[in-house]
Amino acid sequence: MQLMRIGPAGSERPVVRNDAHTYIDVGDLVDDYNTAFFAAGGPALLLEAVAERRAAGRLHPFDGRRIGAPIARPHQILGVGANYRTADSNQSTPEEPLVFTKAPNSLCGPNDDLIIPLGSHHTDWEVELAIVIGSRSHYLADTHEALAAIAGYVLVNDISERAFQRERGGQWLKGKSAPTFTPCGPWLSTPDSVGDPVDLNLWLEHNATRRQDGNSRDMIFSPAWIVHHLSQFMALEPGDLISTGTPFGAGKDLAPPQYLAPGDTLTCGADRLGIQHQRVTSAEQSGYHVRPCRRRPRSRAGTRRPRG
Repeated sequence: MQLMRIGPAGSERPVVRNDAHTYIDVGDLVDDYNTAFFAAGGPALLLEAVAERRAAGRLHPFDGRRIGAPIARPHQILGVGANYRTADSNQSTPEEPLVFTKAPNSLCGPNDDLIIPLGSHHTDWEVELAIVIGSRSHYLADTHEALAAIAGYVLVNDISERAFQRERGGQWLKGKSAPTFTPCGPWLSTPDSVGDPVDLNLWLEHNATRRQDGNSRDMIFSPAWIVHHLSQFMALEPGDLISTGTPFGAGKDLAPPQYLAPGDTLTCGADRLGIQHQRVTSAEQSGYHVRPCRRRPRSRAGTRRPRG
């Protein structure tokens, strides 16, 4: 099953993909693909109704409707860095994965404009396989329990601002969390429709030039291993999104490095997870420029100065 959300940003409606042209509406059955939906059983809740509606021909055309992220804003977005083996035979294998967080409101639709934030000169791309958690997971016993806790898999473009990430205090969160920095979708594929998640081709093109071409079999830590590992440190909630790393070919990997500029385009895809397209724009061009809040000056004692 392939879950999708379509409609204007902030007003998406849950649907199930039938094929490239049509979908099955399930907005009368569930409010959204959110924490409550996954906690109550997730995609399994829709199996019977979807089969009945498909058999009855209750199909609707996409007709150019906007495609949103296939999940509502999650409780948290986590990411794994440096998780792909390279051709360098001297590369050491880490014992544990490098983990970072992204702001949940960095999530956006797969084809929404990618907005370069103010002050950015090193905005970069990373095509990734991502996991959606299906049940609350804390101290999972092993990878078998971890697999059972996965609701499905999605395609993500893990956008990063490298200077913010590396040069602004050592916090990767700063370079990972701008609005539109997590294009997600176009659909969530349930495990049965994906097959082996550790044998998926992933690719990305920057301005129609192929930059990334890899396979998830080159991951150091598998999706199930990552879920089990993270559950030892935190409680993963239904609907949480976990990105699993990217193959070689991000802008930082090139010689010389290449980064995004307004007017650029990105196209990326993965086996059985669909394709994304992004047009790159700037915060100024998009109108996404929020003035900073000016605080009223305080007295030395820490109290606000009285109004005159």
